[in-house]
Amino acid sequence: MVVRPMPPPLGRFPTTWTYKTSLRLSVPPTVRTTRHYSVHTARLQYRPRSTAPRSCRSPATSRLCIRTFASDAPKAPSEGAKAAQKKESETESAASAACSPDEPHSQRPHDSSSPTTTSTESDFDWEEKPNFQIEKFTELPYTNFGVNQHMIIDREFKEALRQLLWRFRAPIRYAFAYGSGVFPQSKGGTATEAEVKAVHPKAPVAVQKAQDGSPKMIDFIFGVSYTQHWHSLNLMQHRDHYSMLGSLGSAAVSHVQDKWGAGVYFNPYVTVDGILIKYGVVNIDTLCRDLSEWDTLYLAGRLHKPVKILRDDPRVRLANQINLLSALRTALLLLPPTFTEQELYATIAGISYLGDPRMAFPTENPKKVANIVNHNMLNFRRLYAPLVESLPNVDYNDPACSQPNWIDNTDSVLKLQQDMDPVKRGNMVRRLPKAFRSKLYFEYQKKFQIPQLEFNKMMEENKDEDAISFKRQQGGGFERRIAQDEPEALRKNVRGVIKRTINWPSTTQSIKSFFTAGVSRSFRYLGEKMAKYREASKPENDEKAS
Repeated sequence: MVVRPMPPPLGRFPTTWTYKTSLRLSVPPTVRTTRHYSVHTARLQYRPRSTAPRSCRSPATSRLCIRTFASDAPKAPSEGAKAAQKKESETESAASAACSPDEPHSQRPHDSSSPTTTSTESDFDWEEKPNFQIEKFTELPYTNFGVNQHMIIDREFKEALRQLLWRFRAPIRYAFAYGSGVFPQSKGGTATEAEVKAVHPKAPVAVQKAQDGSPKMIDFIFGVSYTQHWHSLNLMQHRDHYSMLGSLGSAAVSHVQDKWGAGVYFNPYVTVDGILIKYGVVNIDTLCRDLSEWDTLYLAGRLHKPVKILRDDPRVRLANQINLLSALRTALLLLPPTFTEQELYATIAGISYLGDPRMAFPTENPKKVANIVNHNMLNFRRLYAPLVESLPNVDYNDPACSQPNWIDNTDSVLKLQQDMDPVKRGNMVRRLPKAFRSKLYFEYQKKFQIPQLEFNKMMEENKDEDAISFKRQQGGGFERRIAQDEPEALRKNVRGVIKRTINWPSTTQSIKSFFTAGVSRSFRYLGEKMAKYREASKPENDEKAS
């Protein structure tokens, strides 16, 4: 018999012996070979051989070592998750403030330290010189600033929408839900269970109840800080949300988003948590620029109407308040001295559809604006009543406003009146968004036949006055001439500028959808829009036939 040890591994002692014999040697229990590594762990861990008698060893149950992985342990929230939770908390605070009895007066600027302060620079400096570098809600111009932007919807429905945001690992800085899937634009239907599942495969009861028997895809807009980084993370998690364009990588996706159309990338017909959604991704800088300057009016127009903000951001809230005031001033330029709030809201809601190419083809409900306003009168009032109260040249002229809680009474359509003084209307022209205002100026430069050199000099003088003025920027002679133009001519020119602002971005955005959504989903979306157009045209045809 030859007993020869095997060559030991480098740096270890021999632990196994090979016996070249036909005899079987009995090995005492104290030296019986055991497994060197535990089979109960994912990683190999060396287990030294025990020399104690079996009776002295611990029971088999205590010898079982189950490794706990970090993924199984409760995770501490990441910095991004903490920031998102804080934004949602601030959103809740704003929504609660929007329910206050003083809501109609919540957007009147005031200086608590100086009760006698008049409407000077201290009140309105935020609008003329907005600070878009703010990072905290406490840095907004005053307490409850912009709470009118927060609509009140069913709590369970809101939580269902908010939970969808947490299904995206990519950080979402600002988010809102909008459209008929959130704010119904028609009376409820009686959809069967099969019809509901055809839209939402496994929708929560709160979603079905909120949509009132008319299941519809829910639309979202996500504001993000870094476009390519966001798409890179989202492509890894939700590759199926993207068309073939996603196979080119996040660089191609972000390039198409930022360089084509209005700077939004839509992924439609996506099912998350059993709910059918469409979400658009936009860079925060692009969003704030459109809200404050109206360079495309693509997203600004969507926020002219009630939306449900799910995750708020102080910078966007500031820009959107400028956007809402601009929409109100533009509507006042288009309206007569006296009008109803229904006419006001219809004028505001119609701004974003004036240049939309879908309205020129049978791909959109021709009664869309009327449906939006008629079924959301309370939400429009919550959105714009505080701004009407904050402007000096327009007032409610209705005895119903003297009643307590008049803002919640949707049985009456309130009347309003505006001051047609050329100075005040000239000031409104001067305070229109920058990009939009320059286009309007160009139209009237041509109409008034002002030479280019003289026009440039006049614009420079206005800039100098703004720089040294301690008061709000005031309209000059040129702005007053615009405001004094014939009402019909003024309306025509303002509408023309709106159409030119919207038309090209909306057209290119529609063309872009064939690449971002894919051909099949694009034709599906187009087919649904055409079906809505035909459905809306039926009553008119029936009346004509009768």
